[in-house]
Amino acid sequence: MNSLTTNLHTLLAAFYTPTQDRHKILIESKAFPSDHYAVESQIRWHQRDPKDSLICQEPRQGETLLRTEDILETIEKHGHEISVVCFSGVQFYTGQYFEMEKITKAAQAKGCIVGWDLAHAAGNVPVQLHDWNVDFACWCSYKYLNSGPGGIAGIFVHERHATNFDRNRLAGWWGHDKATRFDMVNEFKPMAGAAGFQHSNQSVLTTSALLGSLSVFEKTTMKDMRAKSLLLTGYLYHLLTTEFSTDVLEIITPTDPEQRGAQLSLVFKRGKMMDIFEGLAKRAIIGDERKPDVIRIAPTPLYTRFEDVRRFVVDLKELVNEFY
Repeated sequence: MNSLTTNLHTLLAAFYTPTQDRHKILIESKAFPSDHYAVESQIRWHQRDPKDSLICQEPRQGETLLRTEDILETIEKHGHEISVVCFSGVQFYTGQYFEMEKITKAAQAKGCIVGWDLAHAAGNVPVQLHDWNVDFACWCSYKYLNSGPGGIAGIFVHERHATNFDRNRLAGWWGHDKATRFDMVNEFKPMAGAAGFQHSNQSVLTTSALLGSLSVFEKTTMKDMRAKSLLLTGYLYHLLTTEFSTDVLEIITPTDPEQRGAQLSLVFKRGKMMDIFEGLAKRAIIGDERKPDVIRIAPTPLYTRFEDVRRFVVDLKELVNEFY
């Protein structure tokens, strides 16, 4: 349903219920801008100042990644005044795969609601939202789920919230009970669970695009995809760290395979990132640039071969020799 940011707003409208004592939202620093904007605007919607009600978890000085122990320490210290903890499952810039279960458990122990943005996790890494007791989650489908830009997004609401109809929500007729939806009685009776958060019927085109992609996913399993992903990205990591010196490029994604998905984020030194990126594009190698100096490369296991990884490194080496 909807798009990711719209869904994040929809879920925060229901689950962010600030009080005088518990009004803060905890997010990672340098979260994807749209998430940051959404969270700040939700705080302002409740007549509060983000300077007082927003906590951004920063990495340690001189580091790029967030340490789980630091996140847990923040939750322990500020949990009594945090209403919602809302992190990315996989951080869009660094590719860090957060310890979702551990963070969720710690935050809920302090009475916080926990939500996750799975934009870079869905179709990329294993998630068990129900078993991990996650309160809510949202994701898009145009990254690893391959439905195309602007593709239909999705939400998860844990079953313990499924029939809590007293929780305020942004309601729409498509979230109304199917049995009486067309009675047009103007008395909202939401469906249980995530379905009750829908607003309007969905586009046939975006739904069809997603169904086409999911039909490919049905030919495999997340377990098998993850196994291949670990090998593919591990192979890429090995080649990059053996073929290139750190004065040319640096990998800022975690070295531990269990703390990353398919993505590796490469920092190119000496202001050469755009030269490298454009050179790759001319060779039909499509990555993704994030200014000022990062190229994200993700050998997704659904359609990437080990030979593709090798060829990428060969071409990258030629470009490095040209521009450095």
